[in-house]
Amino acid sequence: MSKIKVNCVLRGVVFDFDGVIVDSHPVHKRAWRKFLESVGRTASEEDLEFVLDGRKREDILRHFLGDLDPELMMRYGHRKEQFFRNEARDVETISGLLSFLEDLEDAGVAKGVASSGSRSRVSFLLDRLDLNGHFQVVVTGDEVKNGKPDPSIFLRAAQALGKDPGELLAFEDAVSGVQSAKAAGMKCVGIAQPDGLPLCLMPELELSFLTSACCHIPSSKNYSPNCPHLRPELCLPQ
Repeated sequence: MSKIKVNCVLRGVVFDFDGVIVDSHPVHKRAWRKFLESVGRTASEEDLEFVLDGRKREDILRHFLGDLDPELMMRYGHRKEQFFRNEARDVETISGLLSFLEDLEDAGVAKGVASSGSRSRVSFLLDRLDLNGHFQVVVTGDEVKNGKPDPSIFLRAAQALGKDPGELLAFEDAVSGVQSAKAAGMKCVGIAQPDGLPLCLMPELELSFLTSACCHIPSSKNYSPNCPHLRPELCLPQ
């Protein structure tokens, strides 16, 4: 990997949640499949890829079921969350995450979460996995009107951290999340599973991954505190 020029100090890191902090994508797909079956709908594996694109729960419900009145939207949202919780015993942190967080803490780098998930679900997993103490700020989809790719959630996280977005590095594994972080003015590390690599390097996102990120990680399970491009004391790339 070639050397990267740097010109500004890394003041903080903002993580997406699902697929970046917790290995929850398989559980999400199972939960959404069971929910859709409960309302008489079926979804193929390809259809279910939409639920992994970092969207708010309300946006996913509209995608599959069309416009819903607020009461039904809330009821369906709670039902889907219960399906998720029933499966959540299988959810673990991404391998290598904890040691990476410890390196950031040792360097005094602020850390936040910007997740499109609901506050109740994100808090449930943070509590179950004993992760709350690692993050100064947690912003969820419940706190913003417009979900990713709108920049609102990352801007809110930056404001809560008391940092300029240009001083923050985002970690994202979804196209909409990368778009959101970049629109907020942050640098972004794109994390992709091998089968998701072509999607993440779509022409309109290639610049995001190859010039705005400090590095491109082939797999979200390869967090490495010893990787020189991820050491928190380094500055951000231009």
